[in-house]
Amino acid sequence: MNLQVSETVNERIEGACDCHLHIYDPRFPEQPGNGAPMTGMTVDDYRRVQRKIGTTRAVIVQAKRYGTDNACLVDAIAQFGGEARGIAVVAPDTPFTVLRELDAAGVRGLRFSVWNARDTVMTVDMIEPLAARIAELGWHAQLHMSGDQIVEYRDVLNRLPCMIVFDHLARLAPQQGAAHPAFRVVADLLARERCWLKLSGAYLNTLTGAPYDDATRVAEAFVREAPERLVWGSDWPHVTEHGNADTVALRSLLDRWVPDRAMRARILVDHPAALYGFA
Repeated sequence: MNLQVSETVNERIEGACDCHLHIYDPRFPEQPGNGAPMTGMTVDDYRRVQRKIGTTRAVIVQAKRYGTDNACLVDAIAQFGGEARGIAVVAPDTPFTVLRELDAAGVRGLRFSVWNARDTVMTVDMIEPLAARIAELGWHAQLHMSGDQIVEYRDVLNRLPCMIVFDHLARLAPQQGAAHPAFRVVADLLARERCWLKLSGAYLNTLTGAPYDDATRVAEAFVREAPERLVWGSDWPHVTEHGNADTVALRSLLDRWVPDRAMRARILVDHPAALYGFA
């Protein structure tokens, strides 16, 4: 895949973290039926991007192509030498000893990407029972849900015993943006410090395309609502965009969404440190 990366961001903030990326490594088998293995998306490949976007820490999210086999994820975390954390995907009956092993390896949450029923590994009905299991570890449930799903399952979200992290601006329907009723559901959880939200995935929240003015309005609404409950992620290597997304340009969007440098520093450094347990 020919991944676009423009020059380099001008800003360098010590300890800055990219809180959402995926690693694909041909040393690890992918689930059958996914076509050819992904290439050009290893830790070494990401390291080159990382130098351009000015981050030193990373949160690696289990890729769907690996299903519930977290071997690639664990290996990638280790390659960062303490500067990475992971978000895993597991079966509901995974032994607690395995969860503890993942915790020792740097995993800090489980991802439920349930917005697309055609390719989901985890399902909505798994969220609550698995949340009860991971609460003891201090992990969170990372939810990739549509805005409509957030509204539909608001009662489930409100009773989860663990922290919630919403992916990609909570995937509010771009036609409505912050006027979508899911915005208030998420805003309420943010206000009660029950969740965090990722400022990521602008290209998943747009009808207009780059420079993503519609996604920007949603991001700015969340920044006004709860600036202290936000983190940022690149979503590298942008597999949904077939490489047609510029990682440096996406990082530069954060300067537009959060003009105040001190707040950007908190979003890039302090908030990830608190959420993922960086020193």
